[in-house]
Amino acid sequence: MARIEISAFAPDDDSPVFVISVAAELAGMHAQTLRQYDRLGLVTPSRTKGGGRRYSQRDVALLREIQRLSQEEGVSLAGIARILELENQVEALRSRVAELTAQVETLEAGSGRTTRVFSVSPTGDVYAARLGERPRDRRGQALVVWRPNHR
Repeated sequence: MARIEISAFAPDDDSPVFVISVAAELAGMHAQTLRQYDRLGLVTPSRTKGGGRRYSQRDVALLREIQRLSQEEGVSLAGIARILELENQVEALRSRVAELTAQVETLEAGSGRTTRVFSVSPTGDVYAARLGERPRDRRGQALVVWRPNHR
Protein backbone atom coordinates (compact mmCIF):
# COMPACT_ATOMS: atom_id res chain seq x y z
CA MET A 1 0.00 0.00 0.00
CA ALA A 2 1.38 3.43 -0.96
CA ARG A 3 2.11 5.86 1.83
CA ILE A 4 0.45 9.28 1.42
CA GLU A 5 2.22 12.33 2.78
CA ILE A 6 -0.46 14.21 4.70
CA SER A 7 1.46 17.49 4.89
CA ALA A 8 1.41 17.71 1.10
CA PHE A 9 -2.39 18.11 1.29
CA ALA A 10 -2.55 20.38 4.33
CA PRO A 11 -3.93 23.79 3.30
CA ASP A 12 -2.06 26.94 4.21
CA ASP A 13 -3.71 30.01 5.78
CA ASP A 14 -4.71 31.40 2.38
CA SER A 15 -6.22 28.24 0.86
CA PRO A 16 -9.96 28.74 0.22
CA VAL A 17 -11.31 25.57 1.82
CA PHE A 18 -14.37 26.47 3.91
CA VAL A 19 -17.89 26.83 2.55
CA ILE A 20 -19.89 29.70 4.00
CA SER A 21 -21.71 27.60 6.61
CA VAL A 22 -18.47 26.18 7.99
CA ALA A 23 -16.72 29.57 7.95
CA ALA A 24 -19.69 31.12 9.76
CA GLU A 25 -19.57 28.43 12.43
CA LEU A 26 -15.80 28.78 12.85
CA ALA A 27 -16.16 32.56 13.15
CA GLY A 28 -19.10 32.29 15.54
CA MET A 29 -21.61 34.20 13.43
CA HIS A 30 -24.51 33.66 11.06
CA ALA A 31 -23.88 32.94 7.36
CA GLN A 32 -26.01 35.98 6.43
CA THR A 33 -23.55 38.16 8.37
CA LEU A 34 -20.71 36.79 6.22
CA ARG A 35 -22.69 37.63 3.09
CA GLN A 36 -23.19 41.20 4.33
CA TYR A 37 -19.49 41.57 5.17
CA ASP A 38 -18.69 40.35 1.66
CA ARG A 39 -21.09 42.92 0.13
CA LEU A 40 -19.47 45.66 2.24
CA GLY A 41 -15.98 44.55 1.20
CA LEU A 42 -14.82 43.76 4.73
CA VAL A 43 -13.96 40.18 3.76
CA THR A 44 -13.50 39.00 0.19
CA PRO A 45 -13.67 35.22 -0.04
CA SER A 46 -12.61 33.29 -3.11
CA ARG A 47 -15.32 32.12 -5.48
CA THR A 48 -15.93 28.79 -7.15
CA LYS A 49 -16.81 28.63 -10.85
CA GLY A 50 -20.45 28.42 -9.80
CA GLY A 51 -20.13 31.55 -7.64
CA GLY A 52 -20.02 29.86 -4.23
CA ARG A 53 -17.94 31.51 -1.53
CA ARG A 54 -14.85 29.73 -0.20
CA TYR A 55 -13.17 31.06 2.91
CA SER A 56 -9.58 30.55 4.03
CA GLN A 57 -8.25 30.28 7.56
CA ARG A 58 -7.03 33.88 7.20
CA ASP A 59 -10.57 34.96 6.23
CA VAL A 60 -11.98 33.23 9.33
CA ALA A 61 -9.42 35.00 11.54
CA LEU A 62 -10.40 38.31 9.92
CA LEU A 63 -14.09 37.58 10.56
CA ARG A 64 -13.30 36.96 14.23
CA GLU A 65 -11.41 40.25 14.42
CA ILE A 66 -14.29 42.12 12.78
CA GLN A 67 -16.68 40.58 15.29
CA ARG A 68 -14.37 41.53 18.18
CA LEU A 69 -14.06 45.13 17.00
CA SER A 70 -17.80 45.38 16.52
CA GLN A 71 -19.00 43.70 19.70
CA GLU A 72 -16.25 44.33 22.25
CA GLU A 73 -14.94 47.69 21.04
CA GLY A 74 -18.22 49.10 19.68
CA VAL A 75 -16.70 50.09 16.34
CA SER A 76 -19.13 50.66 13.47
CA LEU A 77 -18.78 48.68 10.25
CA ALA A 78 -17.59 51.84 8.47
CA GLY A 79 -14.98 52.29 11.20
CA ILE A 80 -13.91 48.67 10.87
CA ALA A 81 -13.56 49.09 7.09
CA ARG A 82 -11.30 52.12 7.68
CA ILE A 83 -9.22 50.25 10.30
CA LEU A 84 -8.71 47.34 7.89
CA GLU A 85 -7.79 49.73 5.08
CA LEU A 86 -5.22 51.47 7.27
CA GLU A 87 -3.79 48.15 8.48
CA ASN A 88 -3.34 47.09 4.84
CA GLN A 89 -1.58 50.38 4.06
CA VAL A 90 0.73 49.99 7.06
CA GLU A 91 1.60 46.44 5.97
CA ALA A 92 2.32 47.62 2.42
CA LEU A 93 4.54 50.43 3.76
CA ARG A 94 6.42 48.04 6.05
CA SER A 95 7.03 45.76 3.11
CA ARG A 96 8.29 48.68 0.98
CA VAL A 97 10.60 49.88 3.77
CA ALA A 98 12.04 46.36 4.05
CA GLU A 99 12.63 46.28 0.27
CA LEU A 100 14.34 49.68 0.28
CA THR A 101 16.43 48.80 3.33
CA ALA A 102 17.61 45.63 1.60
CA GLN A 103 18.49 47.62 -1.53
CA VAL A 104 20.47 50.16 0.48
CA GLU A 105 22.31 47.41 2.34
CA THR A 106 23.11 45.68 -0.96
CA LEU A 107 24.44 48.91 -2.46
CA GLU A 108 26.49 49.72 0.62
CA ALA A 109 27.91 46.20 0.79
CA GLY A 110 28.84 46.26 -2.89
CA SER A 111 30.62 49.60 -2.87
CA GLY A 112 32.07 49.47 0.59
CA ARG A 113 30.78 52.98 1.24
CA THR A 114 27.94 55.25 0.26
CA THR A 115 29.09 57.91 -2.20
CA ARG A 116 25.82 59.76 -2.63
CA VAL A 117 23.16 61.12 -0.36
CA PHE A 118 19.70 62.33 -1.20
CA SER A 119 17.96 65.45 -0.01
CA VAL A 120 14.30 66.34 -0.21
CA SER A 121 13.05 69.89 -0.59
CA PRO A 122 9.92 71.16 1.21
CA THR A 123 8.04 70.73 -2.08
CA GLY A 124 8.99 67.06 -2.22
CA ASP A 125 11.69 67.31 -4.91
CA VAL A 126 14.48 64.76 -4.42
CA TYR A 127 18.07 65.67 -5.20
CA ALA A 128 21.07 63.36 -5.39
CA ALA A 129 24.28 64.86 -4.03
CA ARG A 130 27.79 63.77 -3.18
CA LEU A 131 28.86 63.41 0.43
CA GLY A 132 29.41 66.88 1.90
CA GLU A 133 27.62 68.64 -0.96
CA ARG A 134 24.75 71.01 -0.16
CA PRO A 135 21.34 70.62 -1.81
CA ARG A 136 20.81 72.64 -5.00
CA ASP A 137 17.58 74.27 -3.82
CA ARG A 138 18.70 77.26 -1.75
CA ARG A 139 15.20 78.77 -1.35
CA GLY A 140 14.08 76.50 1.48
CA GLN A 141 15.37 74.08 3.99
CA ALA A 142 15.95 70.56 2.80
CA LEU A 143 15.98 67.36 4.78
CA VAL A 144 19.23 65.45 4.46
CA VAL A 145 19.32 61.86 5.66
CA TRP A 146 22.67 60.77 7.02
CA ARG A 147 23.51 57.33 8.30
CA PRO A 148 26.88 56.85 9.98
CA ASN A 149 28.87 53.75 9.16
CA HIS A 150 27.90 50.90 11.46
CA ARG A 151 31.19 49.09 11.02
